Amino acid sequence: MSGSVTMFDTVFKELSATSNLSISISSVLLCIAVALLLGVVICGAYFVTTPKKERSASFILSLIILPTIVAVVIILIGGNLARAFSMAGIFTIVRFRSVPGDSKDISFIFLTMATGLALGLGYLSLGAVVTVVIGGVIVLVSKLGLGIPKQEEKRLRIIIPEDMNYQGVFDEIFAKYTSYAKLMKVKTTNMGTLFELSYDVIPKADANEKEFIDALRCRNGNLSILLIIKEGKEQQL
Repeated sequence: MSGSVTMFDTVFKELSATSNLSISISSVLLCIAVALLLGVVICGAYFVTTPKKERSASFILSLIILPTIVAVVIILIGGNLARAFSMAGIFTIVRFRSVPGDSKDISFIFLTMATGLALGLGYLSLGAVVTVVIGGVIVLVSKLGLGIPKQEEKRLRIIIPEDMNYQGVFDEIFAKYTSYAKLMKVKTTNMGTLFELSYDVIPKADANEKEFIDALRCRNGNLSILLIIKEGKEQQL
């Protein structure tokens, strides 16, 4: 055991000599421990604000270890300005979250980075405060549902016969069952014998979806109706 401690002391002494920093085993281990703890706290905020079906195991692992990785990199960089440019590489990790999706995940990535930066510079209390305050704000906004519509917007596709005038044919039904309905696209199908109408709709909170679909079926001659939840999920009705 004493041999291991001596080896670590030698490593940190060499690092201190090359980077003009005073680094001790205890301070580095404390920084890593706090970083892991705050990573777990950030992960907890992610759990609270993200539905179970939308969680990613790899993203959860990233949230836990990123503060530690960033903190260690900052410690290694120290006061060396040349090495500071290597930090640019760390920020490229946000690219994998830049595809269309929930921008809240990107906020968690930047929070882990800010926490790691604070810890790596030795501001343990600041890192804890940043994590708790910003994480708390994310959780609060998520729970209050700010900016989230009470009813989700859906895509409605209705097949009608070619001899039916589609302009305004469903307006009465939409007025009764939806708070918003807009015709987005019209195209012919089945060798031009049918029309396919695509609407963006927001059902009313108290609307009975089955009654809504039944009313549409009576109007379109019981032809196909497709309801698509715009997040990508589909229901065949």
